[in-house]
Amino acid sequence: MKNFITTQDWSVQDLQAILDYAKNLKKNKFQDLLKNKSVALLFFNPSMRTKVSFELGIQELGGYAVVLHPGSDAWPIEFEPAVTMNENPEEHIKEVAKVLSNYCDLIAVRAFPKFINLDEDFEDRVINSFAQYATVPIVNMETITHPCQELAHILTLQENLGNLRGKNYLLTWTYHPKPLNTAVANSSILIASKFGMNVKLLCPSPDYNLHEKYLEQAKKNCEENETEFSITHDIDQAYSGSDIVYAKSWGSLKYYGDAEKESIERHKNKHFIVDEEKMKKTNNAIFSHCLPLRRNVKATDGVMDADYCVAIQEASNRKHVQKSLLTNLLKGK
Repeated sequence: MKNFITTQDWSVQDLQAILDYAKNLKKNKFQDLLKNKSVALLFFNPSMRTKVSFELGIQELGGYAVVLHPGSDAWPIEFEPAVTMNENPEEHIKEVAKVLSNYCDLIAVRAFPKFINLDEDFEDRVINSFAQYATVPIVNMETITHPCQELAHILTLQENLGNLRGKNYLLTWTYHPKPLNTAVANSSILIASKFGMNVKLLCPSPDYNLHEKYLEQAKKNCEENETEFSITHDIDQAYSGSDIVYAKSWGSLKYYGDAEKESIERHKNKHFIVDEEKMKKTNNAIFSHCLPLRRNVKATDGVMDADYCVAIQEASNRKHVQKSLLTNLLKGK
């Protein structure tokens, strides 16, 4: 049994096989590859693209999706070990994971960090607890990483640029009115480095560097691929020569759990917006974002409406890569 919690656990060859089969499913939409299979989709946080793409994808493959929102239409769940359950949660993950494993063939989980305790959040306790106690495959629908988005991202880049090895990849921080999860940013540098690109991270200051765990993994991937990994706070230098610009907002880890102090620093950096002038500094780069995106806050209308913006294509590819992933996990293809 194999889980899909982080792409770091998968080889490039296995990931590429999923991407290649996604191209087949993109052309042949309706198949019975998941006939008589059921998938539990647990949403601890809101979703639009993830929810729709998983539900429809499972249906198109002949399977059945059971959508649950713990604490709303399902009992709240306790994840602490050896705890006296006299607070809000009604049942423990040990029972939940085992019962759902008896009902369903796969469990997918979406659970964001709580932005209170850095070390606790980066343990990724919710999905790792499901992996510990479940007896069916577990899929990450976004926690502290977003591996399904990674697959859609790489498929989109390959469709537009072909072989990605040696391409210059820029992940740029952008402003947002509130601090956001680092999941997509973490995933961005992991997958870009894994697929042989030169990876550059642009952020306002060292206070906005990503967690050392993911920086080290990306550096290791680049070392293995004999490519470069770098961090810069210089906007002009970062955009210059880039073939790919990927934008994302995230909160400063230095002020993790203190939104008031974090906001003081964040509000100084609205000029990190992706605009036409910055894109002109690139090597005719394509631009993307995982969505949702606040126009004229993260990126301008001019960038979002440009021919080089592939964000919609990437969002559409979510369904295809997830269908391929589920087929891989449940049918062995």
